[in-house]
Amino acid sequence: MPLPRSILTATLLPAAVAGGLLVSATSAAANVAVTQVSADPFTDAQAQHRTEVEPDTFAFGNTIVSAFQVGRVSGGGSSDIGFATSTDGGATWTSGFLPGTTGNTGGPCGQISDAAVAFDAKHNVWLISSLGVNCPAGEPVLTSRSTDGGKTFGNPVTTATGSLDKNWIVCDNTASSPFFGNCYTEYDITSSGDSIRMKTSSDGGLTWGPAHAPAGAHTGLGGQPVVQPNGTVVVPYLSLNDQIRSFRSTNGGASWNSTVAVATISHHDAAGGLREEALPSAEIDGTGTVYVAWSDCRFRSGCPSNDIVLSKSATGTTWSAPARIPIDATTSTVDHFVPGIGVDPSTSGTSARIGLTYYFYPNANCTAATCQLDVGFIASTNGGTSWTTATQVAGPMSLSWIPNTSQGRMFGDYISTSVRAGGNAFPIIPIASAPSGSTFTMGMFAPAGGLPLA
Repeated sequence: MPLPRSILTATLLPAAVAGGLLVSATSAAANVAVTQVSADPFTDAQAQHRTEVEPDTFAFGNTIVSAFQVGRVSGGGSSDIGFATSTDGGATWTSGFLPGTTGNTGGPCGQISDAAVAFDAKHNVWLISSLGVNCPAGEPVLTSRSTDGGKTFGNPVTTATGSLDKNWIVCDNTASSPFFGNCYTEYDITSSGDSIRMKTSSDGGLTWGPAHAPAGAHTGLGGQPVVQPNGTVVVPYLSLNDQIRSFRSTNGGASWNSTVAVATISHHDAAGGLREEALPSAEIDGTGTVYVAWSDCRFRSGCPSNDIVLSKSATGTTWSAPARIPIDATTSTVDHFVPGIGVDPSTSGTSARIGLTYYFYPNANCTAATCQLDVGFIASTNGGTSWTTATQVAGPMSLSWIPNTSQGRMFGDYISTSVRAGGNAFPIIPIASAPSGSTFTMGMFAPAGGLPLA
């Protein structure tokens, strides 16, 4: 069990880190200055410290909130969920750690995992969804609420109980929507073959209604719900039969339609024992077009490595054929994986501004000792018709610099990018440097000032 620790609701980082410590990127190959926005403060013996992994982000107005695992535990979960918040459009950051979750913060769970962030504009509340691990109620989905602009969060509300996994959260923020103020949480039930469930809250995450399943077959994981301006909720996810599929609700979450195919997946497993898979990353533009990105090797003869591919839908019922994002040539040795896509919510259609962050190996044919892990970014200002030249945000990192898990070395099963309306893209990414003895050196970083999309 974790060592007892007082509840942490305020920033515990040194002042230079909390205010945004500008550091150079981790190698001469990287082109972006980055700011450290959080660091692991815990000391419980179960975890691999100092590590932070698996971030999500959400931006609304001048506020950007990210959440992530802190102190990764090899067998599953982490010491706590951390958060980093900017209220000035990414210029400066503060950080903290969720109270009432694990024994580190006065909570009942052994570990905690799978952070996702949403904002409810109707109730003016920020929400962090997480997954408790080794809790009295099994692996419950929890929701932590902030009513002060993401600066502090209260003890979590239990959203769902059981043997659950891969939760995600979104809110309907369109004032003209008939379901304005509804928030939706997706998760799967591991004890029922990863059967997917949805729950709805209409009071800012304080209470959650009954669980509903999509009609028909619906086993999978990694669903990322998005909400169209008319209130329709679309949920792309990774099915257990190697497809990206989606389902939707048109009645505020009272019921969910049958799933439809987005695309089949052709996927190259990353070398070196790295933990990664073809989970989708989903976003939405200002008029409701849904964008889904994942890693896929279909455009490379023999499937030696992955590209990042993109599919779009205006309705959530029919989807475009996957299009390859041209980061480099299909004959290159580069392997791209774990994308995080963001879309400027004030743009749409052929003028949609898209930012895409991803991890990559320069050489897909590497080993645990030789693989070099990097972070890249690419953008489009015309809805994905054409793309900028890619830039390297961070790296190279050796796999031995990142924590190990029962499923391989891990920087996260997903990452995220948020694009501010009319502004820059803000991925919050885990970046590691060489450990100090047996202690890792891996925290959360933001590109200083964000990444331009042109």
